[in-house]
Amino acid sequence: MHKDFLDHVRRNVEVDTLMSRDQILGIGLLIVSLVVIVVYGWLVFFTEYSMLILQLTGFIAVAGVFGILAWIGYTLATTPPPKPIEEIEKELEEELKKLEKEVSEEKPKEEAEKKEVKEEKKQA
Repeated sequence: MHKDFLDHVRRNVEVDTLMSRDQILGIGLLIVSLVVIVVYGWLVFFTEYSMLILQLTGFIAVAGVFGILAWIGYTLATTPPPKPIEEIEKELEEELKKLEKEVSEEKPKEEAEKKEVKEEKKQA
């Protein structure tokens, strides 16, 4: 049975010798994670440094959470407030009026050009 398993693995490895970068990265992350878990467990349960390791773990966790909260607070404090909706609506109405005015001014010009083209066709 052991030989059959090795033959199966060899056949699959030969077929899948080219792994994508994502797969290689995934395997690497898996191995590193498992090693860190085992080493961390060993340090916490089987060495005299267990209290120091737990203190460091707690400090790093708390510092990470409150570091992220500090970054969020800094971002909120330094970002200018958005314009009020009323001001945005006024700007949009002004832009719309300008566009309507431009369109209404261009319409007579287009009609005059169409009349000129028609007259030229009639004369030709």
